[in-house]
Amino acid sequence: MSTGAARGPKVPIALKLAWGFGMLANQMFPAALGVFLVVLVQNLGFSPLLWGFIFFAPRLFDAITDPVMGFISDNTKSKWGRRRQYIFIGAIILGLSYMAMWQLYAENGVTFNFIYFMGLSLVFYLGLTIFSVPFVAMGYEMSEDFHERTNIMAVGQFVGQWAWVIAPWFWVILYDPAWFPDAASGVRELSIWVGVGCAILAMIPAIFIKQKSTLEREDLATVSLSTMGSSLKEIAKATADAFRIKQFRQIAFATFLIFNSFNVIATFTFFIILHYLFAGDEAAVGIWPAMHGSIGALVTTFVVIPIVAWISKFIGKKKTFILSQAISIVGYVLFWFLFVPGKPYLFLWALPFHSFGIGGLFTIMMSMTADVCDIDEYNTGQRREGTLGAVYWWMTKFGQAFAGLLSGVIMALVGFDAVNVTADAMTGLRLFYTFLPIAGVVGAIAVMWNYDITEDKANEIRSALAARAASSTTSS
Repeated sequence: MSTGAARGPKVPIALKLAWGFGMLANQMFPAALGVFLVVLVQNLGFSPLLWGFIFFAPRLFDAITDPVMGFISDNTKSKWGRRRQYIFIGAIILGLSYMAMWQLYAENGVTFNFIYFMGLSLVFYLGLTIFSVPFVAMGYEMSEDFHERTNIMAVGQFVGQWAWVIAPWFWVILYDPAWFPDAASGVRELSIWVGVGCAILAMIPAIFIKQKSTLEREDLATVSLSTMGSSLKEIAKATADAFRIKQFRQIAFATFLIFNSFNVIATFTFFIILHYLFAGDEAAVGIWPAMHGSIGALVTTFVVIPIVAWISKFIGKKKTFILSQAISIVGYVLFWFLFVPGKPYLFLWALPFHSFGIGGLFTIMMSMTADVCDIDEYNTGQRREGTLGAVYWWMTKFGQAFAGLLSGVIMALVGFDAVNVTADAMTGLRLFYTFLPIAGVVGAIAVMWNYDITEDKANEIRSALAARAASSTTSS
């Protein structure tokens, strides 16, 4: 039987918020990273292809290590439980490596900066794996209730979305001479604030969400260097088991299509606003890149997440997912018409529609993944939130790796050069910006069309698991 941090129909709001602060750190690191990475091309001389490779290689490494960390976390015997110690250690590695990786100086040259940044990126993403895989699994196992799982994820996403409200303003700070003489010196200092602050936030779930000791658990596999060979076989088996579950495949592939088509074009936002709306004038661009990200995140936080969590109680998770993604298509179409040179305020009208895409995606999909963990336990007799969560995020991160590389390829394909931006290059970026994510959304809706885990089916599985556990207790 599972041994989560809290059981029963309702999880105290304090525990939900504690988990949410971890989600804020989990999202602030990549949110800030997305802003800071622009500086590599715009100010430190990195080519689009080199920039794309920086997106690709560390995320590919991250995707490979996730299933291993999931297995380790699921099978850890400790008086602190299966998750807390890894969350704490990962938080420290994340903070230190994030601060170190951004200590870049233009005078060191592109080659040195590339090697330096790439090496520390691998350390950073290792820390992200050590932290995020057990952290996400902790959220999955906080409740067995069908709707309470959505509430937990909604609170987590609500708190986490503040990362996307705050991070876009880093653009304003970095490119305002009143703050820093240049953006490169800006990221060197800002990275210290982000690293320290996010490390503290990431530790909060480990400190405040208590878990039962697993020292006496006999059903857990042995995790050690001497058993690494057999452990890798177990990891491969667990990954195969996850993909044998039809509903898990649907969730993973739908997330892959939406999130990674979005990630391909997300970093184009700054370049479109700067070079299309403001003709490359860094001083004139002002707050508008920040407004794009910040207003979108505020809409997600205060409108999308509450609405999605509320609607799902009445029409179910699948229909809510399809509805939210269909609304996001409207936003992507509007961006084509509302990116107007000299009138940057117009694109704000597209943001409420656009925000339903990613905001609705993870609120629903993470709740669905928790439901799938019950199916996995029913099929295998094992509780493997860490493994299933790791495989789910493996799909996402594997896609992110190629999305980052594809971003650089697209920029090179359309002929984008930060020093000499042409009209044709901007038209190419804008075409991809609108139509690539629409294709991803349409594909994801098709994948999820016959998803069949309803509230009744989820409750039947939970009842069967409870009966099995009761029978096992009686016979022993």
